[in-house]
Amino acid sequence: MSEPSFGGDGYQTELEVRRWAAAVEAKAQRYQEMQAQVGQVTATESSPDGVVQVTVESSGLVTDLRISDRSQDMPGSRLAALVLATMRRAQARITDQVADVLRHTIGDDPATVDSMVASYRQRFPEPEPEIGPHAPDDELRLGDPLVDEPPPPPRPAREPRRPRGRDDDGDDDESTTVFS
Repeated sequence: MSEPSFGGDGYQTELEVRRWAAAVEAKAQRYQEMQAQVGQVTATESSPDGVVQVTVESSGLVTDLRISDRSQDMPGSRLAALVLATMRRAQARITDQVADVLRHTIGDDPATVDSMVASYRQRFPEPEPEIGPHAPDDELRLGDPLVDEPPPPPRPAREPRRPRGRDDDGDDDESTTVFS
């Protein structure tokens, strides 16, 4: 959009101002349309085993979470990891959809398109490849860290507390005997 050239005759200046105002109005409408379309972007991903399905909106917020009954046989830590991994994959899919909307609505402003797409890529990067029992068979599996992790060491047994009598001052002097 070129700037209007002022300083000519009054009629020419008025035409330039109207042309410029119309271009500004058209650009504002395109940006409003872009904002409305980006607001409608959603992405849904399912875990490879189908236990978890997550839908996110364009801001990355989860709008739907479905967990199948098959999750009951799964440790809680494994289920939590599966939900987060599925959510991250859904969020990563948002970027491409938003980029398409931007190109179709404000594609004549490549600097803004590039800046917004870069912002989405930074907020929602491609997730790391998953390794574990749910990975495809053609991948090398070194073990699922959530399943193959050694159990935590047992807690040391606590010594039972000796009941304190009325005259007991807390000393462990065995020569003091308290009778009630």
